Amino acid sequence: MTVQVKMYSTGVCPYCIMAERLLQSKGVDQIEKVRIDLDPQQRELMMQQTGRRTVPQIYIGEHHVGGFDDLTVLDRSGKLDELLHPA
Repeated sequence: MTVQVKMYSTGVCPYCIMAERLLQSKGVDQIEKVRIDLDPQQRELMMQQTGRRTVPQIYIGEHHVGGFDDLTVLDRSGKLDELLHPA
């Protein structure tokens, strides 16, 4: 069983697409996508929660992973699988 994954994104973000593909390759079949380009209030909420303005901003469970670069660092270190599939 995988944990809930939430991703703040926009409709034209290539890094969002790459993050989604990486997560899918790890067995994630459900990603809650929050389109901040369609809802300015969600953009404000994302910025308050993360302190960042860029997308994607990814949460795995309650853990704020960060953006695509942060996600790939976790993957290379082997820690992404631990977050997605806790024992």
